[in-house]
Amino acid sequence: MLIFGLVIAALLGPLYVFLNLERRSLQRYAIGSATAVAGAAITPLVMGRCGFTEGTSGVDHLLSLTLMWGAAWIALIALRSFFDRADGKAKASAAMAGEIRTGGYRMGWWVPWVLLSPTLLILVVFLYYPAFRTFTLSTKLTKLGAPRSIDVCFGNFTELLILNPAKLVAYPLIAIAVIYGARFWMNHSGPGTWSRKGADVASVVGMLAIFVAMYLMFSPGGGGQVDYRDVYVNTLIITVGIVAFGMIGGLAVAYLAFRKIRGGSAYRTLLIWPYAISPAVAGVLFFMIFDPTAGIFTHGMDVVFGIDVPNYRESAMLAQGSIILASGWKILGYNILFYLAGLQTVSTDQIEAAVIDGASSWQRFYKIVMPALSPITFFLLVTNLVYAFFEVYATVDFMTKGAPAGKTSIAIYEIIRVGVNNGDLGRGAAQSVLLFAAVIAITLWQFRTTGSKVSYGGA
Repeated sequence: MLIFGLVIAALLGPLYVFLNLERRSLQRYAIGSATAVAGAAITPLVMGRCGFTEGTSGVDHLLSLTLMWGAAWIALIALRSFFDRADGKAKASAAMAGEIRTGGYRMGWWVPWVLLSPTLLILVVFLYYPAFRTFTLSTKLTKLGAPRSIDVCFGNFTELLILNPAKLVAYPLIAIAVIYGARFWMNHSGPGTWSRKGADVASVVGMLAIFVAMYLMFSPGGGGQVDYRDVYVNTLIITVGIVAFGMIGGLAVAYLAFRKIRGGSAYRTLLIWPYAISPAVAGVLFFMIFDPTAGIFTHGMDVVFGIDVPNYRESAMLAQGSIILASGWKILGYNILFYLAGLQTVSTDQIEAAVIDGASSWQRFYKIVMPALSPITFFLLVTNLVYAFFEVYATVDFMTKGAPAGKTSIAIYEIIRVGVNNGDLGRGAAQSVLLFAAVIAITLWQFRTTGSKVSYGGA
């Protein structure tokens, strides 16, 4: 299997050169092949070929090959930047490599690196090295306080996935095929036609196919496997709810608060202040509001309306809704702040022209305000997703502690529960690496899809 991985990497190099470089030659094909093989060979050397040893499963082989080909791809991206610079396509980005002139002074190429060295040192010590240590820890079976650890290679990852390697390969390939099929349909259909409407539906189906494929790839539990499929579903539901509530609510409130009213500055300041509190405090506040025995909301509903509000910790829907409400309220002020700033950049001339043309309030909002706010909306989409993935642990811990029956146990809560509370550092590190990779993939996907539709100014 190791030889197979290196052979595929050797073929990947010339293919990448053919698809991404305008100037192609036999020498460049050979350099691309050698670079891809060198990149692919790094991971088996670092990990000691553990994914291909006797007794490992097909899923271990698949994860090892994926890691090898990912390293080869990264090496080819670096090679492309080298070729682009040699072809004269990277003059702007290569400015750091030459002499820099500012006014009457000349600085060498090393001056920016010296100025950046404190920041780079902090990043290496507090970000890159801990990330590397987390990955190495994810390949071990180790307990908190235990004197020794055992190398398990990809064992902590394979127990989170289904055991059939053929299905692990098939599910994402089917989703990718649906996405590219929808894109091909979109490119070959005219605007305003029924074919384009069908292509739009196919694009949505392609997007959903990714999440369905991921759902099918995670293990449902049993047979020594971890039931990570439920954690994935919980994370998806709560994350989408937080982002939707925070962004839609933030835009709606900001749009209303932007109007000229008496005391508007103080009113807007009060709208923003919830962002200043921590997620733990938000969890405590909403716990005090919705607590079934002494909560303000439950007591008020009982006294005023005579309604017996059910215990939110005993209902999956109510528990997830309470987490979404508390976390969305916490991030609401952050979104309002940015949307208020963005609304100040909307052209009043365009609004007035639309009013003269007879456009309704909704048409003005949809056709003028929303496109003007697209850069801020894209930025908030990324930051809200990061918040929903990483910063809601304290809210979940104070309000539900994963109840009922683990229906609010999202990925970040599961990582801390397994790695810290249970002391299983290796499994917790594996889940954190998985979450980190998922966030990177989603962010890159947003930049490739949503980011391309953002309009900056008159561009």
